[in-house]
Amino acid sequence: MNRILFSVLLMATVISISMGQNNDGLKIGDKVPGFEALSDDGANWNVKNYLGEKFIVVYFYPAAMTGGCTKQACAYRDFKNEIESADALVVGVSGDNVEGLKLFKKANDLNFTLLSDISGKIAQTFGVPVGDGATITREIDGKSFDLVRGITANRWTFIIDKEGKVVYKNEKVDATKDTEEVLNFIKTHS
Repeated sequence: MNRILFSVLLMATVISISMGQNNDGLKIGDKVPGFEALSDDGANWNVKNYLGEKFIVVYFYPAAMTGGCTKQACAYRDFKNEIESADALVVGVSGDNVEGLKLFKKANDLNFTLLSDISGKIAQTFGVPVGDGATITREIDGKSFDLVRGITANRWTFIIDKEGKVVYKNEKVDATKDTEEVLNFIKTHS
């Protein structure tokens, strides 16, 4: 009897675990659930404060102060006027802690919000795959800093429309072309 009970519990656990890992995340047309996180300035950022006002570009990137992530962030920085003219705002999401995001923003003069998803909760909501976190050391203004991230998210980009629905999802983002592709999409769909 104990053997049967053990087998049933084991099977239930395996099914439960596999169902939890089968999260396809948000798809085009899905309503975005509320989410919030600490931003690069340490304040609480809540998507509900922006829904209905503008398109919201939510881009996930692996790690602050790394090659592709810096190029992608700087492109969003450089196209800020065009993004605002297209009635959109940008938020970058990574597993970096707030201190690392502050340094990333300062070192690259970034002019948009960065969100700390150190636990991977936002990535999970969107269905973005994540890997283990890490610590990297970077020199900024002649000083050495450890940048800590709890998770490493895949590079995916989403656009949320003014009704709060996902209208764009890119799972194969080219860091150097992301901003241009996002702008073209918004301009043709506004």
